[in-house]
Amino acid sequence: MRHLVIASALVAALSPAAAPPALAAVPPGHVYFWPDPNQMGPGGAWDYAPPGYREADPRVKRHAYSFDSHASVTVYAISYQPDGCLYRAIYPDDYSNNWEWGGKFDGVSDTTMGCQAG
Repeated sequence: MRHLVIASALVAALSPAAAPPALAAVPPGHVYFWPDPNQMGPGGAWDYAPPGYREADPRVKRHAYSFDSHASVTVYAISYQPDGCLYRAIYPDDYSNNWEWGGKFDGVSDTTMGCQAG
């Protein structure tokens, strides 16, 4: 009987349901943006991988309050303004859990797209 109890405990301990859910790691070459601070928010992260420009998903557009970059190149957050556009550099392995620029975020590119630093 003792072996049955030990075996049951071992099976329960190794069961995936017993393990706490793990946060998804940002894969190499990608940048994740979240709608809330501390890499959280409804719908999880929005993913960008260079090259090119991508318009932000509606849940993070003008509302990306944290990010984590594992891109191998610098990428640029883009903000469209009435008189032009601004960019903010995001360097490889850079992150912010309380990004002050999140209310300006419209999209991201691997170039400055002719925008001014902001």
